[in-house]
Amino acid sequence: MNIERKPAWLRVPVSHGSHFGETSACIAASGVATVCESAKCPNRGDCWSRGTATFMILGEVCTRNCSFCAVKHGRPDCANADEPKKVAEAIAKMRLKCAVITSVTRDDLPDGGASHWADVVRAVRAAAPETKIEILTPDFRGEKLALKTVFESRPDVFSHNAETVRRLQKSVRTLADFDTSLGVLKEAKDFGLRTKTSIMLGLGETRGEIEQCLREIRAAGADILTVGQYLRPSAENVPVARWVEPEEFARWGEFAKSIGFSHVKSAPLVRSSFRAHEVFEG
Repeated sequence: MNIERKPAWLRVPVSHGSHFGETSACIAASGVATVCESAKCPNRGDCWSRGTATFMILGEVCTRNCSFCAVKHGRPDCANADEPKKVAEAIAKMRLKCAVITSVTRDDLPDGGASHWADVVRAVRAAAPETKIEILTPDFRGEKLALKTVFESRPDVFSHNAETVRRLQKSVRTLADFDTSLGVLKEAKDFGLRTKTSIMLGLGETRGEIEQCLREIRAAGADILTVGQYLRPSAENVPVARWVEPEEFARWGEFAKSIGFSHVKSAPLVRSSFRAHEVFEG
């Protein structure tokens, strides 16, 4: 298969349904960033047409430079003290059933941004008490106090991504560590939170490595799993090693369910926050 050309199953149809313009206008007016735009997510049309979006806090510049990621890296600005209020107001205005919030990594901050994270979750809870909140956080370098600060804000789902198999961590995730990520998931589960993680396929992993990866993150306490195809955001990012066929994604989805994951999304265009609301619908 020609690795330079996307296969048919990865061609995303243009989707600008009835809610797309409304969602786009609301996000623009709020002044709040979304990962939909910053990370060039292929599902933006689908999600915005459903009136949903994934908000990105703590700026748009990451202190790490992971080779798979499209988000800008460098020296970020100071955290915006008004951001918790702005995010909460935007979510309330959009009347979301489920809000997903993520962030860049902020290794420059003493607590990695943990206190800001907690402020955002509490502000959303106050402004939109009926909205389910899923947060997708960085690893906070595994610092227990920072993690506890975030946990105590009590999101409905705590998500932290393993991203890839153990062997490929250092080549894909700058300054990240597989065991640190497993530890973050375990700490969240031990605290009593519903936990979630995501991995990408197509980076050069083997079948045995995928199976071992899924077993390890399940053993760490992850309840919910998403699996999707790695898509190279630009020529500066790590190239795609292979295109994974939909049938293989389906098999990994069944395997994940067989080892105890309670909710699984596994398909080429699945991303961390893809249709996150479905977790709460049955």
